Amino acid sequence: MRNVVKVRIYPTDVQKEVLSQAFGCARWWWNRALNLNNETYKATGKGLSRQGYNNLLPALKTEFPWLKDCYSQVLQSVSLNLSRAFINFFEGKAKYPNFKSKHGKQSIQYPQSVKLLDGAIKLPKIGEVKAKLHRTFEGKLKTVTVTMTSTGKYFAALLFDDELPDINSSSDGKAVGIDLGLTHFAITSDGSKFDNPRHLKKRASNLKRKQQKLSRKVKGSNRRNKARKIVARVHERINNTRKDFQHKLSRKLVNENQVIIVENLAVKNMVKNHNLAKAISDCGWSEFTRQLKYKCEKEGKTYLEIGRFFPSSKTCHVCLNQIGSLSLEVRSWTCSSCNTKHDRDINAAINIRDEGLRLLALGTSATASGESVRPHRRGRKTSVEATVREAGSPHHT
Repeated sequence: MRNVVKVRIYPTDVQKEVLSQAFGCARWWWNRALNLNNETYKATGKGLSRQGYNNLLPALKTEFPWLKDCYSQVLQSVSLNLSRAFINFFEGKAKYPNFKSKHGKQSIQYPQSVKLLDGAIKLPKIGEVKAKLHRTFEGKLKTVTVTMTSTGKYFAALLFDDELPDINSSSDGKAVGIDLGLTHFAITSDGSKFDNPRHLKKRASNLKRKQQKLSRKVKGSNRRNKARKIVARVHERINNTRKDFQHKLSRKLVNENQVIIVENLAVKNMVKNHNLAKAISDCGWSEFTRQLKYKCEKEGKTYLEIGRFFPSSKTCHVCLNQIGSLSLEVRSWTCSSCNTKHDRDINAAINIRDEGLRLLALGTSATASGESVRPHRRGRKTSVEATVREAGSPHHT
């Protein structure tokens, strides 16, 4: 099993300059390789492979001697990452690769020749960099990714492999359904409601004031660069508080339950509603579900997502009666069939839990919402869509 630990590093001024050169070389090679791939595809209809990128490096180092100052494995890691980016694009997992900018976050990757010392990390061509190693590490060190944030902080992500088999997931134990929302960040099928902290809204006035000062600075001046870092620090604090809340809540839910079931939300489509886009983005639902998933996998617990079109809010969990429509402002409703009064969110969480348990009992990942089913593999994709109607589902007739 592989685990990643992120630690803070404190390079000296000389080491910062060397890291800056490495960031620049990696960024330059990414942009050049991406542009070359685009031109090759336009001319021949075929792109370049990872080996094709690496074969170009010796000639480029002769033409541009400053590339030799960068550790060779860093440039080869760029080739690997770019080829993987294209694979993810053709498999429909990511967007088309973009060109990198010298502004904002920078990163490089060391796949080997990195050593962990007492309170330091030894990097090739950089030397020993002071690090805050706050925990013990188990397993073999595979890859180290060094990043510099927009606020000028440096971090190292350490990838370890303990060479042990992955833990098999089990569904024996307590199950919980989670409905994500705006007024309350998460509502569980047990009736618990966790308020939405609204991290961005709390700091909106401070952020507005800092951004106004930034807009008045002359472009290219040192004052503007200082103001930019101040704005970046505000965004960094917002991001840190959001992740802190998500980690604590996800840890609590994973510790207390064996099976966690959520909806597969289409956040990209939901933010097209301009009245709710900022509030939805501030929640960070995708990051929260990602944390739930990897924490469940690490502890051998079950994480399941049901279809986004499953009518969890409009279905009575007692008699499975489904109403025609339910607007967002309606927070509670009474079932016309069994006269049960429902809290909209708790009822949705219970339905999410029951639907997930039904799918686990059937031993299938096919949902009862009739979603399109497409294969996730390289090459030509089929256009055939599968519509599922299963017994026991509110959709079954």
